[in-house]
Amino acid sequence: MPRSSQRRHYEHVAARPLSYQSRNTRRLVVALLALVSVLVIGTLGYVLLGIDLLDAMYQTVTTVTTIGFREVVEFGTAEKIFTMVLALAGVGTVLYTLTLTLELVLEGQLGNLWGRRRMQRDIDALEGHAIVCGWGRVGRAAAEQIARNGQQVVVVDSSEDRLESCPYPHVLGDATQDDVLRAAGIRTAATLVASLDNDAGSVYVVLSARGLNPRLFVIARSRTDDAEPKFVLAGADRVVNPQRIGGNRIASFAESPDVVDFLDVVMHEGSHEFRLVDIEVHEGSSLVGATVSDIRAQEGGGAMLLALRTSGRFVTNPPVATCFDVGDVLIVVGTEGQVDDLHRRAHP
Repeated sequence: MPRSSQRRHYEHVAARPLSYQSRNTRRLVVALLALVSVLVIGTLGYVLLGIDLLDAMYQTVTTVTTIGFREVVEFGTAEKIFTMVLALAGVGTVLYTLTLTLELVLEGQLGNLWGRRRMQRDIDALEGHAIVCGWGRVGRAAAEQIARNGQQVVVVDSSEDRLESCPYPHVLGDATQDDVLRAAGIRTAATLVASLDNDAGSVYVVLSARGLNPRLFVIARSRTDDAEPKFVLAGADRVVNPQRIGGNRIASFAESPDVVDFLDVVMHEGSHEFRLVDIEVHEGSSLVGATVSDIRAQEGGGAMLLALRTSGRFVTNPPVATCFDVGDVLIVVGTEGQVDDLHRRAHP
């Protein structure tokens, strides 16, 4: 997976909630369709009354726009009645369309509508991306690290002000709503981070996300210890309590500061020589049936295997004769080239 970060800045195009913008979009589309329908019906009507096509179009436009220079032919009773009906229907349609367009332009929403459509097209084209629900301090830090590791990020938040600073594709809306998650590409996403400002909302996001995409890897941020089992019941694969992690980190610095510094370097600093990653063995890969010694004997030196997760348990520094099976997860440290090579071998 490429490690280039996703730092494309998006202009803030969500001046109003999604429901408001969608409603105005529908109103504008309906108005334009009505205007086109009036022009087509007027033209066809004049053609049926015996006026040639160009004159019929001219007469229709001058009538519905109230310009009314002159009649292109001598009007009889039928032409006059049709023109009156067309004027009554067409003038109202034209005025409504122009008023709505002017309203959207003055409110700055017309540009927002097209900008939102462009951003939505970018989101719809994504596959295997991560959805971060909640653009607070934790969500922002998670998104930046995920993007730094090479995965595309889509942010969901209900606050227009917070999304002003978001450099990633984003959806303004309530993450607990299925339509909002669908707009963020939940069906093609690989990861979801639930980090709202309350545990109840995050639990609801986990439930909704799991129902929309059962294959999704869901990570939930828990604010209290009592909420952690609820996240697991809701379908979260991992639950993170930042307060507890912060306390453990402080204690680790007190005990082994150099170890913590090293882990920070290999885990979070993309410019460093080494990377610490987990790699799952997939069916059909060349690692199925291989042993620890096969990795260590790789030409030029392979990645260093620190631990093996097999059958749900960790084996630290596994014996050299240990064979790998489908579903095993290798915890390895090595250079970017060594890690990428092992990634390739772990897939069919």
